[in-house]
Amino acid sequence: MTQLPLALTHPTGNPFARNAAISLAEAGLLQEIITTIAYNPQGSISYYLKLLPEQISHSITNELGRRTWFPPKGVALRTHPWGEALRMTLVKTGLSRYFGFGPQGPIDWLYASLDRHVAKHHLQGLAAVYAYEDGAATTFEFAKEQGILCLYDLPILFYRMAREIQQEEAERFPALAASLQAVKEPEWKLRRKEQEIALADYIFVASSITQKSLLREGVSSEKITVIPYGAPIDYFRPQPKLDSTFRALFVGRVGPRKGVHYLLQAWQDLQLPQTELMLVGVNEFPESWLSQIPHGVHYIPSVPHTTLNQYYSNANVFVFPSLVEGFGLVLLEAMACGIPVITTPNTAGADIIIDGVEGFIVPIRDPEALKEKLEWCYSHPQELAEMGRAARCKAEQLTWGLYRQKLSTKVKEILRIRY
Repeated sequence: MTQLPLALTHPTGNPFARNAAISLAEAGLLQEIITTIAYNPQGSISYYLKLLPEQISHSITNELGRRTWFPPKGVALRTHPWGEALRMTLVKTGLSRYFGFGPQGPIDWLYASLDRHVAKHHLQGLAAVYAYEDGAATTFEFAKEQGILCLYDLPILFYRMAREIQQEEAERFPALAASLQAVKEPEWKLRRKEQEIALADYIFVASSITQKSLLREGVSSEKITVIPYGAPIDYFRPQPKLDSTFRALFVGRVGPRKGVHYLLQAWQDLQLPQTELMLVGVNEFPESWLSQIPHGVHYIPSVPHTTLNQYYSNANVFVFPSLVEGFGLVLLEAMACGIPVITTPNTAGADIIIDGVEGFIVPIRDPEALKEKLEWCYSHPQELAEMGRAARCKAEQLTWGLYRQKLSTKVKEILRIRY
């Protein structure tokens, strides 16, 4: 195939964006990556962080560790770090809430700002651009004017389905409404999401539930490709459990969108002896809500990603009852550690596990189903351990290498048809 240059843009450079970049580079297509921060522990940002108070510096450095991004050989990496550095500082110092930006800071502004910059300065000479939700509207608009192919990656449910589920949840639990982000997203942001879908030539999603959210809106199935993300089997591995306590674990944003309130209800009703439910992640419930958690529940705020292996390995089962997701990477992290999972269809559960083999799939909003599966796990330790071994085997099949192979094959096919 004739060289057809492509650029990839993502504001925060998470694992699926980094692997998409590797995939396109391995196919000989990727010319440039555009992001905000691509952290280099030996770079200038690291130097300036050391000037901050130790606690703040440590917190931001841990967050930046997730943004470490070294470009594939021969690929240019363009960074625009200061907006994201400011946003992260506001979040980690608590000033974001003080100034009314919320727990994530001015994230919408950051995405739209980088989108405008890419549209104006990074499209020259491209055959295609690969961009992500909330960061593609202006880029695609300018790309269309220049005849550039628009490839879109939607990591989570399309907003209409996500908003519908969260609005229903807000009606069920009015006290939690403020914690449900989709209920209060501004109209300008929703219009951008609509524009991105309309302008995209092809859409890549990681799960059948995300595909379903698009098909509901009349998007052609021929325009959508489902490629599940990969398991991090190289750095998440089974380790010996350090105690005999039966432990259920949740990792992620601790809030109603993730269904944590249903998990807490199920756990409180069970009253299993000598057990623990551990919640690990940023609290997204109303400020005083977690102070009412029942006995036997241990909450730990966000921890460095590099330490999660020990949390997974000290659990007997991983529970992820999310209402709105797209693809829960934490599921594959737990499975890579040999931990079976209990999850819902809205997390890509049905795309990566067989119910009853590597774990269980339960309906959303169903504490009774959660109780039933948790009690079974507690009462069947040998069968549960076998599920954990099956989970590790499945994770070894669902690698990032497989994701990259499928993505590059599809993109090359699209380019052959177009050019």
